[in-house]
Amino acid sequence: MNLQRGRVLFGGCFLAWGLLAQAAPQSGASYAVVDSVQMPAWVERKGVREPLVPGQSLRNHDRVLTGADARVVVKLAEGSAVKLGENAQLDLNALGRRENQVFTAALDVAQGAFRFTTGVFSKLHQKRAINVRIATITAGIRGTDLWGRSDNERDLVCLLEGRITVLHPLDEAREMSEPLSFYVAPKGFSPQPIDKVDAGQLQLWAAQTEVRPGSGYARRGGQWKLELATVDGEEEALAFYDRARAAGYGVRIKPRAVEGGLYRYSIRVTQLPTKAEAEALAALLVQPLELAAPVVTRY
Repeated sequence: MNLQRGRVLFGGCFLAWGLLAQAAPQSGASYAVVDSVQMPAWVERKGVREPLVPGQSLRNHDRVLTGADARVVVKLAEGSAVKLGENAQLDLNALGRRENQVFTAALDVAQGAFRFTTGVFSKLHQKRAINVRIATITAGIRGTDLWGRSDNERDLVCLLEGRITVLHPLDEAREMSEPLSFYVAPKGFSPQPIDKVDAGQLQLWAAQTEVRPGSGYARRGGQWKLELATVDGEEEALAFYDRARAAGYGVRIKPRAVEGGLYRYSIRVTQLPTKAEAEALAALLVQPLELAAPVVTRY
């Protein structure tokens, strides 16, 4: 295949990207749900930024952002998992189902590490039409497991299992079907030939998108909570709430009635999977949020 034909195919892929978005129905159904969050992390929706929390439904055109040393796991409706590493940005588009119940998604990774894995939440092989774009590289995936990353130096896609077609504006279309093969495009230059990664390097790459035990992460259905502070005044509670949420921590306020018809306000993080994770999060937040006496309890 010559370079000109590759460029034509690349343009066709972006046309298909647009058609994919049009094909996906824009209903109120939940096609993507946050499963786990190693904070800080946020979702941007119509210009408003809020912290991510487990169980939160994501919508078309949402932007997911992660901070330093953060991770996010999102469950897609057909059972696959989308995982993000630290300082990442992911735009969600074309979430939906078209004819014959084919699940659709266009996942645009502007920066950071990303992994798409099938079979994490469901062993059923459902029909899907999913494109992943990692900065300058577009990958059309078919029942696969892939890892990618975009940073200031290069864009990279590594195939762990399955088959993908990769496209880049300075290269011809390439098929990848061999596990552990990777395709890299230095910024501003043509992509390099497809190569294979060794097991040690792959382990380092994969760790960049995995939620880390002991990091204080939250997970959907977690049965532990961390009370960050309890204050007397509503204004003080809201100030603490706003500060924590701006920093990327999905806190809640719980009023408690006290004598004299007054209230005290508990600010807490919920859905922590274990006591150890709750205690780890408390230790992490003591200094940045100036915590005096955080309390860990089970629901």
